[in-house]
Amino acid sequence: MRILIASSGFKESLSSEEVASCIKDGILRVEPDTQVDLMPLIDGGEGFASAMVKATGGELLVAKVSGPVGQIVQAEYGFLGNTEKKTAVIDMASAAGLKLVPHDLRNPLVTSTRGVGQLIRLVVSQGAESILVGLGDSGTMDGGTGMAAELGVKFLDRSGNYIPDGGLGLADLHSIDASGLDGAIKQIPIHVACNISNVLCGPKGVAHTFGHQKGASSEDIQFLSQAFDNYSSILLKDLGAEVRLIPGGGASGGLGAGLFGVLGAHLHSRFDIIEKYFPIEDKIKSADLVITAEGAIDFQTNIGKIPGYIGVKAKQYGKPVIALVGTIGDGANENYNFGIDYFTSMIPRPMGLSEAIRDARSLLTDCSERTMRALRVGRALREDAQESKAV
Repeated sequence: MRILIASSGFKESLSSEEVASCIKDGILRVEPDTQVDLMPLIDGGEGFASAMVKATGGELLVAKVSGPVGQIVQAEYGFLGNTEKKTAVIDMASAAGLKLVPHDLRNPLVTSTRGVGQLIRLVVSQGAESILVGLGDSGTMDGGTGMAAELGVKFLDRSGNYIPDGGLGLADLHSIDASGLDGAIKQIPIHVACNISNVLCGPKGVAHTFGHQKGASSEDIQFLSQAFDNYSSILLKDLGAEVRLIPGGGASGGLGAGLFGVLGAHLHSRFDIIEKYFPIEDKIKSADLVITAEGAIDFQTNIGKIPGYIGVKAKQYGKPVIALVGTIGDGANENYNFGIDYFTSMIPRPMGLSEAIRDARSLLTDCSERTMRALRVGRALREDAQESKAV
């Protein structure tokens, strides 16, 4: 049997590479002769720059930038290999991700994307001719205003004063002055890998969808939703950019809208980007079984998440798909209609989140082992049935 592991990472816990390695270890405990192919995938969030550099034989670098709560963080970025133009790659999570925000400071009203702007300015100074930005796992909801402010754009209130960092200032935004935007940046194409299902405004906008995850209260979410309405109006008035419902505009707390509306970036489905650099279809075709993984499975899994994408892609070639996950949420069963044949949680008993994160490696490895033992039982039953028919 040949098994393909096409995994995502587990937020604030395991990278996609670590997830794939744990699953492989569990498989080999039961079936040591199984051929296991590892294809850890990235969705634009944590590890995007590292994975893209590795896939292309490029160069991975680290820079000190301002983190989401103003602390100095070590952010990864790099340059892709084998490209006609010198192409820089940035993942916003490395500079402004949720993982960088201490639990007691999680407040999207004040967290900022300034570090992302600093990375963009840095790669431009290092000769980038094209920039690829990965969006995901953000700890911010400032619409990319912090990012753009670092590049010379002014976001002003009615009195002509700078608005404060974070989502808070978006409600008071009255005008945007982009005359100070670095001229070199205007000439460089920027491509963004994001979840294009995320929009900026409305009842399905980013505030309502991801606000609680980033530390917002119910009152904060209503405030942020109205603030994004105001932000989109000012972007349209001053820069002629319609971002309210643009696909991907809500990605990473509205950073997608900021990149598009202020810098003229091109927003792409993250899967269109990774298919360009990873041999996904060839790997699936050669597999007997595909195992995918993510921190949670729920009603959102089939809307731009890696397990949902892998399920649909594998079914194009008639391959069975198993998803190993951290938690099983509302609407998880919907994924049976999108190519996932079986899913199971790695959590064997009630436990707190901190314990699950701490023991994620062993929990996932053990879950993989249990899954393989169940498959062994199924295979034995099938063989018995075939023997009975032969007799």
